Amino acid sequence: MEYRRLGKSGLQVSALSFGSWVTFGSQVGDDTAEKCMKLAYDNGVNFFDNAEAYASGKSEIVMGNILKKWDGIAAHLLFPSKVYWGGKLPNQIGLSRKHVTEACHAALKRLQVDYLDLYYCHRPDKKYTNGRNRSNNERFNSARKNIVLGDK
Repeated sequence: MEYRRLGKSGLQVSALSFGSWVTFGSQVGDDTAEKCMKLAYDNGVNFFDNAEAYASGKSEIVMGNILKKWDGIAAHLLFPSKVYWGGKLPNQIGLSRKHVTEACHAALKRLQVDYLDLYYCHRPDKKYTNGRNRSNNERFNSARKNIVLGDK
């Protein structure tokens, strides 16, 4: 597997990532999900993509349960989450400070981790400027909830 540096973070990210968008929590069982992740890991993948919107958070729960079983391996892998679509209510969507904060804490709980390796915006929010998004992300960085900040 080829690895690439993620910006100025120093993180080495596999050229291929493993995503769980339309499968985990909705289309495949947990055993199959774990087999898929293990196959990706065995072939050098170290970046396991997720987002609050994937199966309404169930995807992160499935991946978090697998991570818990992979105690020695999980520390060497990268686990991001993306924020934007969290629910149907007004404060559960977009990049308001409230939603970004609540989504981060919810992702940490679902993935069963202390921090996210990458936490980024799933899409821009026209209601907030990039500076506002950056301010939200910097707050999480200083609270040690994430390592790398980013806008997709």
